[in-house]
Amino acid sequence: MDRITQIGVVAVIIAARNAEATIDRAVRSALVDPAVGEVVVVDDGSTDQTAAVARRADDGSGRLQVLHLPRNLGPSAARNRAIHASSAPYLTVLDADDYCLPGRMAGQVAQIKDCDFVADDLLRVIEGEEEGPPTRLLEGGAPLPRDLSLGEFALANISRRGRNRQELGFLKPLMRRSFLQAHGLMYDETVRLGEDFILYATALARGARFRLVEACGYVAVERADSISGSHGAQELSALLKACEVLAQEPGPTAGERRALAMHRRHVRFKLHHRRVLDVRRGSSLIRALGVLASDPSGALYVLAETINIHLARFRHQRRFKDAVC
Repeated sequence: MDRITQIGVVAVIIAARNAEATIDRAVRSALVDPAVGEVVVVDDGSTDQTAAVARRADDGSGRLQVLHLPRNLGPSAARNRAIHASSAPYLTVLDADDYCLPGRMAGQVAQIKDCDFVADDLLRVIEGEEEGPPTRLLEGGAPLPRDLSLGEFALANISRRGRNRQELGFLKPLMRRSFLQAHGLMYDETVRLGEDFILYATALARGARFRLVEACGYVAVERADSISGSHGAQELSALLKACEVLAQEPGPTAGERRALAMHRRHVRFKLHHRRVLDVRRGSSLIRALGVLASDPSGALYVLAETINIHLARFRHQRRFKDAVC
């Protein structure tokens, strides 16, 4: 694709809730890229000035839309509203507290070619230290560019003790609108956690060609409270149900089904862990032990994950402390 045909072909969708401190930076970083034809911000029931700040970031080019939802519907619903409100042939998500470097969208468009999704490596920086050297989500992995299989994707979204979070569901790919339309794909609005995983995995199950490439300039900003371990049982339960629906897709191979089953088991264990914690906080240790024993296969995971969360939180806070000092 030549330079002329890259102009204005991308719709950047930004779901934002109470993001008045960062939405200006996100919007401006998208508008500066000539490959971007539309930026659609959906204010998802904010109680602050998110929508007003987003509107003030307008560059006068007519490419910015700011939509407001009167109540919080969650990231999936907000993104779907943005998709419906846009028309560019390619779509990409930008989180309201992240931003893009100049030329990022054009770099992705140049590489999508015969693919349906193209995801560039994320540049991760610490809030307040954005000028420092970034880490990369995919560092230490297989060489890029390369195509991603459903099995690899599912297994890569199982968090493992002793390593930094590298789940591929964090990626923000450029998506071909025609593929989404042809397969009736949207974000699952019953899901408020792992909505990206469900969309990407379903697309892969339906034959999407998903390519991983070197970083083009998506900057993911990590905050001191990024590792909270506070996903609720309701969100995890909804994710587990969506994973069970995903398991019914007819396209995956036997190996891919095994990988999906392993990921589903991981989500089930995380849900069991959350239920144990909820009971422990709300009543007594004895009752929590009873809940723990109700799923013996998940008991070791719960114990290991409890230790892991405390260690991860300590490492994360130490990293921020060292960066500030």
